Amino acid sequence: MDVLKAYRLIPLEEGETFLKVLAPKGADPLLFEELRFSTGKEVIPLFLPEEEFAQRLQEALAQEEVHIEGELEESETRDILYEQETSPAVSFVNQTLIKAINAGASDVHIEPYEGQAVVRVRLDGVLHEYTRVPSSLHEQVVSRIKVLANLNVAERRVPQDGKIAVKVGPKHLDIRVSVVPTLFGERVVLRLLEKGGKLLRLEDLGLWEEDLAKLRRVSKRPYGILLATGPTGAGKSTTLYAVILELKSPTKNIITIEDPPEYQIEGVSQIQVNPKVGLGFAAGLRAILRQDPDVIMVGEIRDAETAEIAVQSALTGHLVLSTLHTNDAPSAVTRLFDLGVEPFLIASAVEGIVAQRLVRKICPHCKEAYKPTQEELSELGLSGDYTFYRGKGCEQCMGTGYRGRTGIYEVLEVGEEFKKAILRTQDAVELRNFARSLGFKSMLEDGVRKVLAGITTSEEVLRAVKTEG
Repeated sequence: MDVLKAYRLIPLEEGETFLKVLAPKGADPLLFEELRFSTGKEVIPLFLPEEEFAQRLQEALAQEEVHIEGELEESETRDILYEQETSPAVSFVNQTLIKAINAGASDVHIEPYEGQAVVRVRLDGVLHEYTRVPSSLHEQVVSRIKVLANLNVAERRVPQDGKIAVKVGPKHLDIRVSVVPTLFGERVVLRLLEKGGKLLRLEDLGLWEEDLAKLRRVSKRPYGILLATGPTGAGKSTTLYAVILELKSPTKNIITIEDPPEYQIEGVSQIQVNPKVGLGFAAGLRAILRQDPDVIMVGEIRDAETAEIAVQSALTGHLVLSTLHTNDAPSAVTRLFDLGVEPFLIASAVEGIVAQRLVRKICPHCKEAYKPTQEELSELGLSGDYTFYRGKGCEQCMGTGYRGRTGIYEVLEVGEEFKKAILRTQDAVELRNFARSLGFKSMLEDGVRKVLAGITTSEEVLRAVKTEG
């Protein structure tokens, strides 16, 4: 008898006459009686606080193998840690979600091909194969997900989007579901978003002390623009949310307009853009200015109109936080100029620019030191005797050698000297060279420091910054 799956109790020790189990405080005594009757052994429960037990149960279930066979059965949505798995499809979906959440995955992909479907999970920004599902059972799994997301199970010809709200022990998650038809069946992607989780503070972002101090100085200014730049998925919004957490106070009116809001922050008014009704970033920003704000966050400056309003807002006494898609910090000036903002307005309004990328951190459980080759050193602009670190790969990191992510940054505090340089030139290369003469450190330099500190690997840094710096 599988005590873990059938009773949601964690077996500790079994003898000829007894069975020791972990149970949550307040568990129904009838449960132990039923287990005693079915096993013919004395049941000895050891009680844990409910939250701690839920965590242990999640870890135990994440180790369980998933077997899929048989027919799909409908089941109500509830805490999937305690859900009775009455069908193989229910079991597979629950176990996959539990394992993905336990590993810290951000997405689950179910991709049908000829004869089978491949299930992959995205860990720290990189996809890894998790398991394979026979084609005969793939449809049942997709149907189960559609039922949970309130999608049309019978419709297999057009893309569908939905949401699932699930609870895994103490964790509450919103799962965004995307289903699209392909040649061999429907492809499903699940985006896992933890409610109230993952909001980092400035000190948790991986900034060195001097960069953290610069960012704090800029964020404490009463007005001006603070820009976060980088490609999609570089963690720009996370940085701006961390700044908002730093600024949040009962004496400040903070309003954001985003597409869509990624996290909910208590005490901050958040607006979602809705192009269907004409609520874009520019229109939303105009409306926000009539709401007497102190701090405004604009999800992204995409066009000339939004850029112009953002700059005017900064010059009329508001602190404006926003993002741009540029390769490095000095290029943000060039981008604003390309959007039609006059150099004297850029120099007056912009107070700070943070460019960033995300890199994977070395798994602490299998970290080892090694001597880098000369080629590896020269790629990072180093020469001499250095020790680098890497992960061998273990169960904790699913054999990847990495666990978690951190940022590599370049923080440009726009002081008087740099403002004068903006008036002289808007060329990104010239501005970058001038910034370096003032002591500006590039993302590559920040990455090299993190390689030498054993936080990440040279491969990760080079992958993130490529030939920049």
